[in-house]
Amino acid sequence: MAKSNLSIYSALAANVLIAATKFVAGSITNSSSMIAEGIHSLVDTVNQLLLLYGLKQSRKRPDPLRPFGYGKELYFWSFIVAIMIFGLGGGLSIYQGYIHILHPEPLKNPTWNYIVLAFSFVFEGTSLIIAIKEFNKTRGNERFWKAVVNSKDPSSFLVLFEDGAAVLGLSIVFISIFLEHRFNNPHLDGIASVLVGLLLVVVSLILARESRSLLMGEGIADRTARKIRELVTKDPLITEVKYLFSTYQSPEEILLVMIITIKDDVDIAEIDEAIEQARDRIKQSYPLIKFIIMQPELKE
Repeated sequence: MAKSNLSIYSALAANVLIAATKFVAGSITNSSSMIAEGIHSLVDTVNQLLLLYGLKQSRKRPDPLRPFGYGKELYFWSFIVAIMIFGLGGGLSIYQGYIHILHPEPLKNPTWNYIVLAFSFVFEGTSLIIAIKEFNKTRGNERFWKAVVNSKDPSSFLVLFEDGAAVLGLSIVFISIFLEHRFNNPHLDGIASVLVGLLLVVVSLILARESRSLLMGEGIADRTARKIRELVTKDPLITEVKYLFSTYQSPEEILLVMIITIKDDVDIAEIDEAIEQARDRIKQSYPLIKFIIMQPELKE
């Protein structure tokens, strides 16, 4: 997992600062889109807390109940965050907008909305910039979407997508309030709320897909598997890696299981030594591989 949770803490601070002000401004001005944005910020605040909880749980040491550790706690809570964005964020925003479209209320003085939106842009934009910088540290030269798919740390791209959706949602609300005030059309406010909700639904589906994949278990890359096979078969006693299975227990822990073929006419002590040396070579080259299980078979 990421060594620094800076992006999560910055997003948490931004959402706490602006969630209450959005609700107050929305209530004063009768703006459903601003209320929808308040719901968005409130859900995001809870999401950051859940991510921090998942990170803390995932660092718990292995015990008899979880001999391979608690790393998948992070993947579980990331999936819960994605569902919350869908149900609470997207669902409530769409409902709020639908009600406002059916029963539109004239927008009162939008000054407070503009003030809150301006501050929200500053806070959310700052949080987004921090999230992008943190994500770029891990993705290197990979393309953005490929880096998201290949990432084993959902806390990094979850915050990135949340902040990106927040900034885009603020843009939608700003445009809707401006047009509603300009053309005196209260229906635009409800439409903006629905658009914000649909945006959150799309983001949640993307995040849920990636979190689900990690929760079910993703293995190491093919090129890494090939290099591991080469490291293992460096020993003259090991003729072949017959099967190789792997799964990420957490962003920093990989479980590796191999069935290897051993030459004939070797004693148990020689086999044990060959396996131990192969384990050492793998761990030296790939420190994230914490658990290695090797099952030897005699060459037919």
